[in-house]
Amino acid sequence: MLDLFADEEPWQEPLAPGAVVLRRFALPHVEALMRGIAQVVGQSPLRHMVTPGGYTMSVAMTNCGRLGWTTNQHGYLYAPVDPQTAQPWPEMPAAFTALCHKASLAAGYPEFRPDACLINRYAPGAKLSLHQDKDEPDLRAPIVSVSLGLPAIFQFGGLKRNDPLQRLMLEHGDIVVWGGESRLFYHGIAPLKAGYHPVTGECRYNLTFRQAGNSE
Repeated sequence: MLDLFADEEPWQEPLAPGAVVLRRFALPHVEALMRGIAQVVGQSPLRHMVTPGGYTMSVAMTNCGRLGWTTNQHGYLYAPVDPQTAQPWPEMPAAFTALCHKASLAAGYPEFRPDACLINRYAPGAKLSLHQDKDEPDLRAPIVSVSLGLPAIFQFGGLKRNDPLQRLMLEHGDIVVWGGESRLFYHGIAPLKAGYHPVTGECRYNLTFRQAGNSE
């Protein structure tokens, strides 16, 4: 699948109070981002984490930065060490931090300094059920989410799981930023449809930047 609008200038679409979609914003950075993903995965391989309830996640995941999101029998947590390698998570690539800074600035969060980046790989059929990002100690910091590769349906609701959902297509290079009033809104990814993208092949990558430690 080719991007029909690859030459189009980026634009913004309001999503909710404190939330915005930055369309095509990451396109100039794709090559460096893909190199960064390969670098991180080479040190901390992608894996299908198992939830505390015993469910194996359909999304393959790893992390980079000072902290990484993981699971154990007690719940979800951020840890400085990859439990699979027993080594610190890889350093966040410079291309990641540079793009995140530009996106958070464009979305109105100039002070955001992420210390964790989750890398998710979606194969056809993989999904992310509706959830809140609430494992972070400082909920004043936004979430910055970068889409690469195959398109996916992003579901964005409200503070309650059964609130009405917005469903929007996220395509290669799109970035969603949410914080403020929308910081704890439920969100998820519908099952990925099969396809092919010239950059990522038969999958989709998502980079999610967070401030997972206490703010200084």
